[in-house]
Amino acid sequence: MHLSLLLLILGLLATVGFVLGRHRALGLVDKAAQLRSLPGYYGAYVLLWCALPSLLVLCLWLALDSGFVDRLLMSDLPAAVQQLPEEELALYIRDVKNLATGNVVSGQAGRELQLGADRYQGLLRTNLVSRSLVVLGLAVLGLFLGWRSIDLRLKAMNRVEAAAKWILMAGSTLAVFTTLGIILSLIFEAGRFFRLVPMGEFLFGLRWSPQLALRADQVGSSGSFGAVPLFAGTLLITVIAMLVAVPVGLLSAIYLAEYAGPRFRTFAKPLLEILAGVPTVVYGFFAALTVAPTLRRFGEGLGLEVASESALAAGAVMGIMIIPYVSSLSDDVISAVPRGLREASLGMGATQAETIRRVVFPAALPGIVGGILLAVSRAIGETMIVVMAAGLAANLTANPLEAVTTVTVQIVTLLVGDQEFDSAKTLAAFALGLMLFLVTLVLNVVALVVVRKYREQYE
Repeated sequence: MHLSLLLLILGLLATVGFVLGRHRALGLVDKAAQLRSLPGYYGAYVLLWCALPSLLVLCLWLALDSGFVDRLLMSDLPAAVQQLPEEELALYIRDVKNLATGNVVSGQAGRELQLGADRYQGLLRTNLVSRSLVVLGLAVLGLFLGWRSIDLRLKAMNRVEAAAKWILMAGSTLAVFTTLGIILSLIFEAGRFFRLVPMGEFLFGLRWSPQLALRADQVGSSGSFGAVPLFAGTLLITVIAMLVAVPVGLLSAIYLAEYAGPRFRTFAKPLLEILAGVPTVVYGFFAALTVAPTLRRFGEGLGLEVASESALAAGAVMGIMIIPYVSSLSDDVISAVPRGLREASLGMGATQAETIRRVVFPAALPGIVGGILLAVSRAIGETMIVVMAAGLAANLTANPLEAVTTVTVQIVTLLVGDQEFDSAKTLAAFALGLMLFLVTLVLNVVALVVVRKYREQYE
């Protein structure tokens, strides 16, 4: 039984458990008011008995079954195959799996290889059947036990809320450990990179050419990993994008929150937020086929030399893309400012513009800072628009009319295709990722400082 079908059946069993649990609780009394908890809590109690144990076992099974099946397969291989060197044995196992799944195998499939593939298919079938029986059996058993344990003395609400508390704690703990895992993996791989390339060269070098030379007499036979051009290109495009997004987004938010009528706001705000749902590749096509040629022709008319792929084109289109991140969040925050602040200001004789500038805007500053920070993070992490409109050239320039590249684009470029994770070229992607993480962390710290300073003034 496939995983999707198994999860669907588990969901149906859990729903049946909820209905049966609620029905049993109502059947024990004449009125629902006589129960110690609401009837829905009894249904949720049975649902948890049905779903939690089976889902835990399923997650554990999914985490361990691949290695277990591989060990069973290797134990059934002929002794001559088991004694092969590690690289050849791994290649043999891969051929067995490819043959079992119908993919192309290297070389002619011999008798031993075919027998191994048949054995692997049998192990996979046995694993799927065993997993389905165990998980569904636990679900049915849990449903029965939970249903039987319902009586008038059961405080279902306390049990359900305690279980919900533990589930929430588990989710938050998982999120924390996932974040720690990402950070540690970045630090570990970046450390391997910095053992090959000095940190000073990476942080302050002015030449980025990560491809390794084929001959020792070529320039930079071990590659050039100065990341300053990447940092400069990222900063340039982000600044251009924010110069477009922040003014337009803030002015749009102020108009929608303070001046626009309800009818206009009803359709204008959703239309503006549609920009956030457009795929980035569409923005990339728009930048490459419309904005960049228009800027080039306009620049030629002014006597300026504009590259076919320029930071200005990428930044302008990226700014259009992230306008909703600024406008929507700022609009919500401005609308949430208490009406009493506005009325007090107007009652003191201030105009509406003065009220917005001196009362509403300072009161909404934390939310506005958060929206701008989100927009900056979105601009820093954008890849597709930069690839299509700004190019891949790592040029160290502050001229927005020239082609540049960003950190995220180079990360994608370094990890495309078959790569060896022992070379500085591939490990450079992790060093760049670590720099992006640190930049995002600094932005969050700055935002927290601004918000804390504001709260000291207004709360």
